[in-house]
Amino acid sequence: MTSPANDRPPIDAALARRLIAAQFPQWAPLPIAPVPIQGWDNRTFRLGETMAVRLPSARHYAPQVVKEQAWLPRLASHLPLPIPAPLAMGEPGEGYPWPWSVYRWLQGRPVLGAPDLDLGRLASDLAGFLGALQRTDATDGPAAGPHSFWRGGPLGAYDVETRAAIAALAGRIDTAGAAAVWDAALAADWRGPPVWFHGDIAAGNLLVDDAGLLSAVLDFGCCGVGDPACDLVIAWTLLVGEAREIFRAALPLDAGTWARGRGWALWKALIVLAAAPGANPLGYADQPRIIETLIAEHRQG
Repeated sequence: MTSPANDRPPIDAALARRLIAAQFPQWAPLPIAPVPIQGWDNRTFRLGETMAVRLPSARHYAPQVVKEQAWLPRLASHLPLPIPAPLAMGEPGEGYPWPWSVYRWLQGRPVLGAPDLDLGRLASDLAGFLGALQRTDATDGPAAGPHSFWRGGPLGAYDVETRAAIAALAGRIDTAGAAAVWDAALAADWRGPPVWFHGDIAAGNLLVDDAGLLSAVLDFGCCGVGDPACDLVIAWTLLVGEAREIFRAALPLDAGTWARGRGWALWKALIVLAAAPGANPLGYADQPRIIETLIAEHRQG
């Protein structure tokens, strides 16, 4: 279910510059430079002062371009924080094989490394954003599937991969504890109506302003309508202690949804730690801590 590393063509500022010059010549004079922190699914370049060029890094992510172009403008008015605003959609060209996007540049700095960050306030504001997203009309929204890498759908899509990772990590993690977390997540079926989910609420997709307040949410490539449990992963990857409890209390979700959320967090931590083919290696060092936290929380009930 992960994206093979050999499906990733070289993408650099020179390519972005050629694409802009060929398809949007009105922007060709503007400077183009890579952003300091790159994502895994896309490569992003700042275009002038007010725009960003975003190119999928592998073919598996290309279908997300059309989805974002169609749905982000409809979602934006229902949300309390800025999200990416598409300005144009590019076509394959200059040796690059997939569609790509130009977005309005969003001001802010990545949440990781932000000075004097108030995690409790961040947890509250992020919960408010997700609550608003879940309340947005989901009629005709894209149901979970390959475009979302099955986020929003049943965790069973990753059962084989997860159990293989648990087996591969024998001697390095509490495999019995990890299996118990996973089994509980699979048993907690989603029975609610489909709601909007973001699909990748991660520290790299959150921006804060100079005061350390949440100012924007990025990268809706995995978004869709279905089970919102996948959006809870940040409770264990970034939020700790009181901040996690603030986040939990602010989202009106049942125990089963939190169990599935632990399952999504466990799956990601396991495949990164086990170096599954195509798994995003970013944050490798944090994965043992995340797994231990998930196991301990499951045991506490």
